[in-house]
Amino acid sequence: MKTTQATTITIANQKGGTGKTTTAYNLAHALSYEGKKVLLVDFDPQGNLTLCFGIEQPDKLSISMCTLLDSIMTEKPLPAEEEFLHSQGNIALIPSNIELSVSEIKLRDEMGSEKTLAALLEPMKENYDFILIDTNPSLGLLTINALAASDSVLIPVNPQLWSATGLTQLLNIIVKVKKRINPRINIEGILMTMCDIRTNLYKEAYHLIQDHYGEIIRIFDSQIPMSVKVGEANFYSQSLLSYHPIYSDK
Repeated sequence: MKTTQATTITIANQKGGTGKTTTAYNLAHALSYEGKKVLLVDFDPQGNLTLCFGIEQPDKLSISMCTLLDSIMTEKPLPAEEEFLHSQGNIALIPSNIELSVSEIKLRDEMGSEKTLAALLEPMKENYDFILIDTNPSLGLLTINALAASDSVLIPVNPQLWSATGLTQLLNIIVKVKKRINPRINIEGILMTMCDIRTNLYKEAYHLIQDHYGEIIRIFDSQIPMSVKVGEANFYSQSLLSYHPIYSDK
């Protein structure tokens, strides 16, 4: 019997195109591959993680993240989990769609709104080993909700889009959330994605990140290379482990 609660990790960067969704989806499958039970949370109105999961028309879902947040804000009973969870083996997903952007507007007027997602996820923690939250590219209330519900933050960085100022803004938000809302949150580390190590742009970006953040934040040795296989796997709603088994050790 499982006695520990899930470790909750938010995958965040306010810049788009850094590989947040791809990281969340493939990390979930890698953990599942090791026998872990994982809950994926699509917390982005674009619904890209939901699409990756094989749900072709997220906007037609009768129950999505928007529905659940609305239930919490209006203090109505939540639907049964089997009505909104979508499962693939050891992985379950709470889907999202464009309606989540409406929820973000409603959160602005809600007392204690930054803990709305935490209120949804807390009772579910005992059923999983990990909860992975995919966030939208902003530093608004949705991202703050994700940080408030998490134990740690994983920051994917695309060296082609890297900005010292932008990353500093995210780190400042994390520090504020830690001080004011969620004292347990820590930074898991910076994950370099879509890396072409042959280019001068990559080399300059990597050295800048090392110089600015290397002494205070872990920068993972593993770096995700630029590869067409990633896009192909996403298109076919497969993880890299299943689409291109060379990435697997088994």
